[in-house]
Amino acid sequence: MKKLLLGLGATLAWVSLTFAGSETYSGKEVKQTVAPAPCPQWYADQEWDVALWGTYAFTGTEAANDRYIESDHAWGGGIDAKYFFHRYFGLGIEGYVLDARSTNHEDVTGFTVDNENRRAIGSVLGTLTLRYPIPCTRFAPYIFGGGGAIFGGGRTEQIAFDANTDSFRAEVRDAHTEPIGQFGGGFEIRITPHIGWINDFSWNVVNGPENNFGMVRSGINFAF
Repeated sequence: MKKLLLGLGATLAWVSLTFAGSETYSGKEVKQTVAPAPCPQWYADQEWDVALWGTYAFTGTEAANDRYIESDHAWGGGIDAKYFFHRYFGLGIEGYVLDARSTNHEDVTGFTVDNENRRAIGSVLGTLTLRYPIPCTRFAPYIFGGGGAIFGGGRTEQIAFDANTDSFRAEVRDAHTEPIGQFGGGFEIRITPHIGWINDFSWNVVNGPENNFGMVRSGINFAF
């Protein structure tokens, strides 16, 4: 009987050691850290941007005092191309055309004569743009400045009474080209990494404070 009990005890001890194995645990849980996914890049470090936009221009003074656009407002459109050497700054060139309409009200010998004048005014400028794409967003505010030439404005038609011929005649001053400076700011929202929506405002200086005008633009930008 004693041998039977000793044999049974040895068998139980061997079984317990077999199932227990040799592994030990510290009792502490093992945690795995998952790295967050990187933010999508909506603006590249080097890229070409080509934008098509519509514009609304308005004179900084009363139309009667303006000597270049000679209208209180004008609608138009334009295009610009920029190369960003880094995502924060780029050099470019822009051009646009405005459809300017003016009506001169002349009081001649007691009569008021309305003389409508319509013409295309265009400009070409070189630009420098500084932008800041906000990290992990599609939004990038920017400021810009530039200079160039504006042409097609300053053509004035006035009705005058000629006492020598006892008749009315039109006095016309031909359009001329002037230097122009520009500065402004706006923002872009990228719909995809290659297509964006731009909106901005600029102030344009043309040969004297009475010829200055503001310009609002909105359009689509294509990035390559």
